[in-house]
Amino acid sequence: MDDVLTWGARAQARAIAEGELSAEDLMRATLLRIAEVNPGLNAVVSLRDEGVLLAEAKAADNRAPEGPLHGLPIAIKDLADAKGLPTSHGSPAFAGQVAARDSLHVARLRAAGAIVIGKTNTPEFGLGSHTYNPVHGATCNPYDTTRSCGGSSGGAAVALAAGMLSIVDGSDMMGSLRNPAGWCNVYGHRPTWGLVPATPEGESFLHPMATNGPMARTPEDLALLLEVMAGPEARQPYGCAVPALSVGGGAKGARIAWLGDWGGAFPYEEGIAPLCEAALAVMEAQGAVVEPLAPPFDRDLMWQSWKTLRHWAVAAKFAPLLEAPETRDLLKPEAVWEIEQGRALSALEVHRASEIRSEWFRVAAGVFEAYDALALPTAQVWPFPVEWDWPHEVAGQAMDTYHRWMEVVVPASLAGLPAVAMPAGFGAQGLPMGVQLIGPRGGDGALLRLAQGYHDATDWPGQRPAIT
Repeated sequence: MDDVLTWGARAQARAIAEGELSAEDLMRATLLRIAEVNPGLNAVVSLRDEGVLLAEAKAADNRAPEGPLHGLPIAIKDLADAKGLPTSHGSPAFAGQVAARDSLHVARLRAAGAIVIGKTNTPEFGLGSHTYNPVHGATCNPYDTTRSCGGSSGGAAVALAAGMLSIVDGSDMMGSLRNPAGWCNVYGHRPTWGLVPATPEGESFLHPMATNGPMARTPEDLALLLEVMAGPEARQPYGCAVPALSVGGGAKGARIAWLGDWGGAFPYEEGIAPLCEAALAVMEAQGAVVEPLAPPFDRDLMWQSWKTLRHWAVAAKFAPLLEAPETRDLLKPEAVWEIEQGRALSALEVHRASEIRSEWFRVAAGVFEAYDALALPTAQVWPFPVEWDWPHEVAGQAMDTYHRWMEVVVPASLAGLPAVAMPAGFGAQGLPMGVQLIGPRGGDGALLRLAQGYHDATDWPGQRPAIT
């Protein structure tokens, strides 16, 4: 029965719908796998009671399929609410807080038939691309448990790579779906901003940067999950129609621009760029045209805009925690820094940052008149020791902030563009790395088709980690 855990989500769902596999048996295999490997990885947290989960799976077997995810186990990133489960945000300030309702995308997953089994680990407040926190501890890379799995959707990526789950949700502000996917040899998709609407609460107009999205071991399963998560929400002011997400077609005729190190602006550790270039060569062999492209926008302007808008967004959400005596001392230094920087901003500084963001969006739209996708690595460093907080130096260059080593993900995030992270293979030390394809607004379906063609030729996730 353990073999079913190597199947994709589509295959699992199809087998359940056709009576060839029971949801109860899939749940039992899932829980056995979690019991076997999760203690050494720490990907799944707040796991629900085994008896309750098996009863829910059996009940799913006794009713007609409710949707495309009917009977599939899923765990929710611990930044989103799942009714009845803690939403700790990885912070002592929220530890033990039990959600009274589902976040919007979680409600959509349940309505499609998925069974929520627990949560997946994340850094405190999702800040930083290394999954560790004082509530649940660190999550380890399944390919080398002494190394980081990335973040902030680190627990989700590890659950996929280790065969605990076939699909998971995540979120991405600054590469949080892309970096852990690359470091764990799976796929992650940051959707066009607005395609997956946020839960309608609080302020809805001013912060178009973070988005929920899918992770899986195949692009076709990304598409399956994205179809469930996506779609307009009448209580949200932004949104876009769900594009066609069929994944046939491949790379033939596609034009892909390789941005390399952005004209020398982004330092990379040795071996990362050549590995990504080799991945793009696979797409060339499938009929794509891949060519280098000079930086289309000023790196310093982009970074300044990003820092300003991120400071503003983090402060807007978490400043009350810094102001309250009972929670101030519970915040990690990076959170305090973000909040303090955000509180010091003027309205005109925020406006100027958004002007730069708008200019980059327009420039990118022009680039996409000539290219179908832009390519960059998913990270600038290899998975680093799990006990580190963050890399303070990359290729001899000092990092001036806790997130500067992830600057390579900013071009997509700043403009709200879709980006799919694909496994690029393994480096000299046996550690995974990813390459991201960035598309125009609304180009999610085209990106997933490119990724599926690449997957059909490589199947890197088939090289599963040697964990017991």
